[in-house]
Amino acid sequence: MNKVVWLLVVNCLMLICVPCPVEGRVTRLVVESSTPYAGGATFGDHGTFERLTGTVYMEVDPTNPLNAVIVNLDRAPRNENGLVEFSAPFVIIKPVETERGNGKIFYGINNRGNNIEIQFQTFPVLPSGASSDSGDGIIFRLGYTFVDAGWAGDITTTATRLGADLPVAVQSDGSAIVEPIRIEYTGTGYTLPLKGNDRFRSYETADTNTKRSTLTVRDRVDGDRLVVDVDRWAFGRCPDGQASLQPTTTDICLFDGFDPNRIYELIYPAKSPWVMGLGYAVTRDLASFLRYATNDDAGNQNPLLGRGGNDIRRAYGFGISSTGMYMRDFLYLGFNEDEESRQVFDAVRILIPGTHRLFANVEYADPNVYSRQDQHTDFVSYSYPPLTYAVTTDPISGIRDGILKRPDTDPLVFHVDTANEFWQMNASLNVHDGRGEPVQIPETVRLYHVASHSHVGASGVSAIPTATGTCAYPINGNFSYSTVLRALIVALDEWVDKGIQPPNSIYPDVRDGSLVTVAEAAKAFPDVPGVVFPTAANGLAFLDYGPSFSSIGGRLTLLPPRRGKRYQVLVPRPDAEGIDAVGIRTVDIAAPVGTNTGWNLRAAGPREMDLCGLSGSFTPFARTRVERLANSDPRLSLEERYGDHAGFVAAVSEAARGLVDQRFLLDEDAQSIRRIAEASGILRDTGSR
Repeated sequence: MNKVVWLLVVNCLMLICVPCPVEGRVTRLVVESSTPYAGGATFGDHGTFERLTGTVYMEVDPTNPLNAVIVNLDRAPRNENGLVEFSAPFVIIKPVETERGNGKIFYGINNRGNNIEIQFQTFPVLPSGASSDSGDGIIFRLGYTFVDAGWAGDITTTATRLGADLPVAVQSDGSAIVEPIRIEYTGTGYTLPLKGNDRFRSYETADTNTKRSTLTVRDRVDGDRLVVDVDRWAFGRCPDGQASLQPTTTDICLFDGFDPNRIYELIYPAKSPWVMGLGYAVTRDLASFLRYATNDDAGNQNPLLGRGGNDIRRAYGFGISSTGMYMRDFLYLGFNEDEESRQVFDAVRILIPGTHRLFANVEYADPNVYSRQDQHTDFVSYSYPPLTYAVTTDPISGIRDGILKRPDTDPLVFHVDTANEFWQMNASLNVHDGRGEPVQIPETVRLYHVASHSHVGASGVSAIPTATGTCAYPINGNFSYSTVLRALIVALDEWVDKGIQPPNSIYPDVRDGSLVTVAEAAKAFPDVPGVVFPTAANGLAFLDYGPSFSSIGGRLTLLPPRRGKRYQVLVPRPDAEGIDAVGIRTVDIAAPVGTNTGWNLRAAGPREMDLCGLSGSFTPFARTRVERLANSDPRLSLEERYGDHAGFVAAVSEAARGLVDQRFLLDEDAQSIRRIAEASGILRDTGSR
């Protein structure tokens, strides 16, 4: 045998003996039902659509560097190949004739199991209780295939909510992991699930002896914690008080009842954490499979295959609020690169997270809660560095990092915040550092601020609110920025697919004075009768959760966390009308019938100067000059602004044309808004508004 042949034989034997690396992937994608979407309606040239539901089964290699970032993945059970298995339910809404679609995936990541993306893209807004299927279907009229899959292990899948079947981490000997965790409550009655509500599965307590847990109560967010005596509460359900107590490992009973004006905090020994960080792998691997694969390991065909094979050209990811935070984590942790080093999403639209990240990649993660001024101030989800998309040095923590640091696989980004995220989620730190110095925005990112909106919109042309709920002032919010989001679908696609630059960032900035302190904003706000301006936004400190926690997540071992140095947090400067000076002004803001704000205060009571959650406020303008002067209102009346109903309609039309020119409004939506204004009662002779 000559030397060359001998070497070939040896090399072949080595290939046989040495195990090849195993890649994580979708092993089975099982379609369990197929039904016509929207009653079989036709969506333009793309034809009819169908709704597919089923389960996707996956496995990942814990030793792959792309997966090793997942907390407790090394403590999850493995199959005979050394891989970790998990699964999730999915929903796909696609053209019946796949080749009639646009070849692009619209991946709408569910919020707490709920598909809210279609609702947020619908205009005109649907009546309360109406199915999103009955909307105008812009996503489908544009030809997209809509995809969603469960990702959170603490959600039980139902007909309307998607959870995920994630493994439970265990000790090396197979025993349960037991660690203290912290839960905050505000509520009424005598009993609550340990998670705080019944929409999520609670982590069981490992010990029902209350002497081994601590329950405290305080009157204010920053108030002193007073310990509740161990004989005044128990683990269990007690709908009618102590006499009705039924011991459980997943509920808390407070014998004297919960006071809705007080804040309760429980630290207890929990057991059996889900490997929640695998949720990011669900999104990565399902999107990658649908985009690139033809069949799964079992031979099931990719449901998006057309007659010519897999014609998917683009995939875009969308997240709202908590899943906006999720998407910031998804990018930061490197999940936009699949295990074959391919880009998953070409572009993403991240909506209303401020600078929070979700931190699902934490042992005993609770992705339902997030930090805001009036509750959970020092809980994750939280604004923990890196806060910026660009790689920068955080002057408070000294951490040098950025959300986007993988240029080969990072997507293009639209990040959209309302005014509320500046008040509650530290949004200003997208554009300045912890000392108030400006930071750069990458060329691949656009930041958009929807001026004077609450977390869910503003009021005006089509809706004038009167209800206050638990807040001090009428609550605005009518999904009015859905028109902006619809226009941004088009702009995002044109940026990726055609290289057309999107609108420039429109976001308050320290350099032009449009970001200011709360005290400076209060001075600029008009003296509106009966309206008190807030004295505080949600502040931010660098939190120390112990040595096992870092920017990627980890374990929370210091409970509550130790507060470190504080960040400069700023809010939008209002103009003389009380409207944010810089931002995208929807028609409700550009042709206003009152002052919308991104903040509201709690109703009169013990916590009346706390912000009222994610709610904004609306204060209507006087109808006439006489009425305005009688109320000492400095803001012009409706008649002074518009004259009459026709003048109001003309102002709405002009504002809509301006937004169309800026590419923040589709022409079809501008026409709808004009019709809504024409049908409104604003400044009609009847006096009805």
